[in-house]
Amino acid sequence: MSKIHPTAIVDPRAELDRDVEVGPYSIIGPGVKIGRGTRVKAHVVIEGNTTIGQENAIFQFATVGSIPQDLKYKGEDSRLVIGDHNTIREFVSMNPGTTGGGMVTRVGSHNLLMMYCHIAHDCILGDHNVIANGATLGGHVTLEDFVIAGGLTGIHQFVKIGTGALLGAGSMVSKDVPPYCNATGDRAKLRGLNVEGMKRRGFGKEQIEAVRKAYRIIFQSGLTVKAAVKKVRKDLVGSPEVERMAAFVESSARGICR
Repeated sequence: MSKIHPTAIVDPRAELDRDVEVGPYSIIGPGVKIGRGTRVKAHVVIEGNTTIGQENAIFQFATVGSIPQDLKYKGEDSRLVIGDHNTIREFVSMNPGTTGGGMVTRVGSHNLLMMYCHIAHDCILGDHNVIANGATLGGHVTLEDFVIAGGLTGIHQFVKIGTGALLGAGSMVSKDVPPYCNATGDRAKLRGLNVEGMKRRGFGKEQIEAVRKAYRIIFQSGLTVKAAVKKVRKDLVGSPEVERMAAFVESSARGICR
């Protein structure tokens, strides 16, 4: 049985799994599906075609699934899909997708979205990301896994942030940030590698040194991107981390933060 506070408004067409908690004055719309053990605090609004997985915590005054802040949106039945074990703190806003972006905004699992951060339409988030207070993701932004976005960071539409990247507080990010890199400033520039983050995830010295060498070749050698990627793959064979960085840089559509 779900635990719904008597002051909450839950549409009878919403689908709530067992052990879901809905706090005082929260509103759950007809197209919402919420998985087992998710806790919705007081004064939360969840609407639209929104699916939320298991064991999430959604704090007071969050707005989840409201229509995109996009003038091109024409009422299409797009979706917001949220995985498991996410923490969505106070005043977070999350919008579904649009026709122009695949019709879905997708958030993985084990993410921490701190107060006042915004996840715009058609964003794709992987797992284990930390989005700090007031950070804003424009439409169509992709965050891979284990990304940390500092407080008040702004990420431009269509930008992609690679796994393990660190965005310093207040950064304005208008270009793609490769895996394992540290980017800060307005407009954000690369400041080296997120070595501490790699260590925390259990990367060994050889793994970190391989990524460091790849970084130097790609960003500090003066070679063209194409030539640098070719050299990296030739000189640093056998490192999945290096290949991840090389493939990311090679496939960037918006251009790489330098």
